[in-house]
Amino acid sequence: MIFKCKNCGGNMVYNPERQVMYCPFCDSEGSHQRTDESLGDITVCPNCGGEIKLQEFTSATKCPSCDCYLILNERVEGEYAPKSIIPFRMGKETCKQAIREKFKTYRFAPTDFLSEVRLNEMQGVYVPFWLYDYDAHWDYQAEGVKLRSWTSGDIQYTETSYYDVQRDMDIRFQNIPVDASVQMPDDVMDLMEPYDYGQMVDFAPEYMSGFYAEKYNIDSASLEERAKKKMEEDAGILLNNSCSGYSTLKTIRRDLSLRDSSAGYGLLPVWKYLYRYGGKDYPFYVNGQTGKIVGEAPLSTKKVWAYSGTLWACLTAIIALLQVIVTHLP
Repeated sequence: MIFKCKNCGGNMVYNPERQVMYCPFCDSEGSHQRTDESLGDITVCPNCGGEIKLQEFTSATKCPSCDCYLILNERVEGEYAPKSIIPFRMGKETCKQAIREKFKTYRFAPTDFLSEVRLNEMQGVYVPFWLYDYDAHWDYQAEGVKLRSWTSGDIQYTETSYYDVQRDMDIRFQNIPVDASVQMPDDVMDLMEPYDYGQMVDFAPEYMSGFYAEKYNIDSASLEERAKKKMEEDAGILLNNSCSGYSTLKTIRRDLSLRDSSAGYGLLPVWKYLYRYGGKDYPFYVNGQTGKIVGEAPLSTKKVWAYSGTLWACLTAIIALLQVIVTHLP
C-alpha cells in the first residue's frame, strides 16, 4: 500500500513531531488516501516502476528510485497484523541533533562522524516485538534476623531477634518486551528500554509510512524464555524490596508460579545509524520515542597521533624555552 496526498499526489508520511500524516510536497496534513498494491519478493515500485528488492521479513521499505515509502499489505495483515504500535515521537532531524549533542565533546571521533551527509543516512525502523503479560504469585517464607548492638559502661551488648517472614504476593506484569527481529541485537534492544507504553495505540498502517519495518521473524513461543527471565528478575526485585530491614534472611520456601500468561504482537520505534570506519561497523541505535542512545563512537587514530604530536611539540618548545632562560641566568 501507498499513502498519497489528495491535493498533489505526493507520498504522504507520518510526521512524529506533528503526530499526523503529512505531505512534504505541499505541506498539507491529513489529506492522505490509501492505494493498495501487491508486492512480491522482487518486483517493481508501483509508483515509478523502479526495481524493489525485498528482504524476507521486510514489511515496509522505501523505493531507491523515487523515495516513495511502500507498505506490504500481506506482511501487516492476517497472522502478521500487529496488535499495537508505539508511533515515532522523534523525527530524523531531532534524532540527528540528539546524536550530535551526545558526542559533541568526543574530540577523537573521525571528522565526518557527525556530518550532515553521514547522519542523513540513518533510518527509522519499526522493530517487531512480542509483548508478554503475566499473572504471577510469590509464595515465600524465610527466617529473618535483626541485630541490635549497644554499649553500657565497658560492656558491649548484642541483641539477636528472629522473625518468621512470609510473603503471599500477586504480581501483574504487562508488556514485557522481547524483540522478534533476527537482525537487531538482543542486548541492544534490551538497552532500548524502557518505552512508555502509555503512548501505545492500536495498530494502523499510516504510522509506518515514512519508515522501514519488519514483520516478526520468530514466534512468541520460541522467545518466551527470555520474557520469563525478565519477569523472574523483576519479581525477585519486588520480593526483596518487600523484605528489607533484616540483617540476614535465610530462605525456607521460595516458589514463583504463573497463573496466566499471554503475548501480543507490537511494533516499537528505533532510529538506526550505521557508521563505517577503518573496515569496522559502528552501529548506533536511538529509541524513537524517548531518545535514549546506545552506541560507541569510533576512535580516529590520525586525530590521536595529531594530538600527541601537537602535545609533544608544545612540551619540546617549553623545555627549549626553559633551557634558554636557565642559560641566561646570572
